[in-house]
Amino acid sequence: MTEDRAPRADRARRTIRIGRSPRDPREALRKSIWIGIWLVFLSAPVNDLASGRHTPAGTAAGGLGLAAFVVVYLALVFRNMGRPDNRPAALPLVGALIGALGALAVVLCLTLGAEWLGLFVYVSVACGVALPLKGAYWTIPLTGLAMVLAGLRVGERDTGQLLLLVVLIGFAMTGVRQLVRTTIELRRARATVAQLAANEERLRLARDLHDLLGHSLSLITLKSELAGRMLPGHPEKAAQQVADIEQVSRQALVDVREAVTGYRRPRLSAELAGAQVALTAADVTAAVPTEPDLAGVPEESEAALAWALREAVTNVVRHSGASRCAVDLVRLQTLDGPFLELRVEDNGSGGSGGAGKGPGNGLTGLTERMEKAGGGLEAGRVKHGFRLVARVPLGSPEAVGSRA
Repeated sequence: MTEDRAPRADRARRTIRIGRSPRDPREALRKSIWIGIWLVFLSAPVNDLASGRHTPAGTAAGGLGLAAFVVVYLALVFRNMGRPDNRPAALPLVGALIGALGALAVVLCLTLGAEWLGLFVYVSVACGVALPLKGAYWTIPLTGLAMVLAGLRVGERDTGQLLLLVVLIGFAMTGVRQLVRTTIELRRARATVAQLAANEERLRLARDLHDLLGHSLSLITLKSELAGRMLPGHPEKAAQQVADIEQVSRQALVDVREAVTGYRRPRLSAELAGAQVALTAADVTAAVPTEPDLAGVPEESEAALAWALREAVTNVVRHSGASRCAVDLVRLQTLDGPFLELRVEDNGSGGSGGAGKGPGNGLTGLTERMEKAGGGLEAGRVKHGFRLVARVPLGSPEAVGSRA
């Protein structure tokens, strides 16, 4: 794995990140080379200056003008290439530099000849790279028009191909800007999805730990109290309770480890047996199915009902003060398809632990579990106690959703 990650990290460092500024001098150099290589098309003005057909003063002025043109062009393109848009505060400066670039192109072309018409291509590129899209949409055609008029003024009438190049390359750069913007938005969307996935995983882990530890610690507390009451007169029974506490704590440790690794799926049959033990230890008369019919129940649905049963029994033991509790499993046929329904009803004062102020964390987490499994949860007071009803589909949640 280490050998695999190193080349991948090296490739990531060598890759130029679209829409981001260079991270180090090496990236800045690579970007400069990529931009500067296109200056090769300035060979016509350079050859014109080297031809000797201008006066020394004209050649010197033309050289200075070309150097100024290149400096302004490179400053504009280097700063703005690969950015999705410009800061409003910088727009006046950008507009002034592009205006100076266009003015230099016009002056050099009118004074030195038609060989300098290619400068308008670079003006068009600068407009497409540095200006906002709305500004680029009208300055690029305006650059083409200025090039045609300058060509007519210096006697160059065949400017159609150059005009096409000026317009096309300018709008191509606006397309690059749109691509950069899309890439940045995609990168942000991927970061958001990753954050949401991490939040969902933290929420899942929090639900699992709440359900696991709430049930196990409640049972340990009950058996500890029983052992304390039995210890003076019945040491043998107290020792049995301590052994049960050790067994429950070991199983809780295993469950927590499996929850952290994300591989644990509770089984409904095991939870029914555990519910019988927990209710009996709490001196609650329990009616729990011993051999449930779970044929054809998907794993997701069974796991969701197992969590619901665990939470319901934990609330009965910890909060309700009930003396009787009935657990039942019923298969239902509805318009949305077949469902398996778990009913847990006690004669206590309430099972949420919320002191009448609304559902607790356990019921909130259960509701999310049921919805994720394609089912639902109902919990509330009834005439003689408290009832929790959890319902899950016997088909996949996607199939249930399509029928609904």
